[in-house]
Amino acid sequence: MQLTINTQTDTYEQAIAAVQAAYGFNPAPTTGDWPKAPALEPRPGPEDLSDDDLWEGWSERMLFDTLAALMPGARTVLRHIADVGGSATYDDVQAHFAGHPETPIPRNRIGGTLTSVRAVRRRIGPDNNNRLLERDDRVRVYRIEPALIEGLQRAFALADARPDLMRQDAGAGDRF
Repeated sequence: MQLTINTQTDTYEQAIAAVQAAYGFNPAPTTGDWPKAPALEPRPGPEDLSDDDLWEGWSERMLFDTLAALMPGARTVLRHIADVGGSATYDDVQAHFAGHPETPIPRNRIGGTLTSVRAVRRRIGPDNNNRLLERDDRVRVYRIEPALIEGLQRAFALADARPDLMRQDAGAGDRF
């Protein structure tokens, strides 16, 4: 038996496999022995969201882009307000997050946490200066336009499916 290994083109693994196959050890598998790879399903992405106007320039895609740019704490507060129907009192939001197991936010920091919503909205939102999150200081209520709730829910669903697209904390000590 003669075995030729070309050290210029063959890898170490190929040489070992050839020697093992020549002596009947661990015969090299053929392509017919390999299992078929599972079909890859396309990953959802922002392009799957609608660009149709939901309300005064807001689209699902624009809502998702806004969520992706928010600090995690602001995104969590916005989600809570959307989940409770789009309107929550200051006290309810503060109480919810004061002892929150994953995103605790001190009572006196909720307003500061939500400032990123306004900052991001100016960069990403529609040009006609409509807010995503309204704050009524007179009655102490946060409110999201009802026409945006369903689009926000779809944007949050994509955010859950693709956390890699979301902005992460700026620093280890910054949780808001």
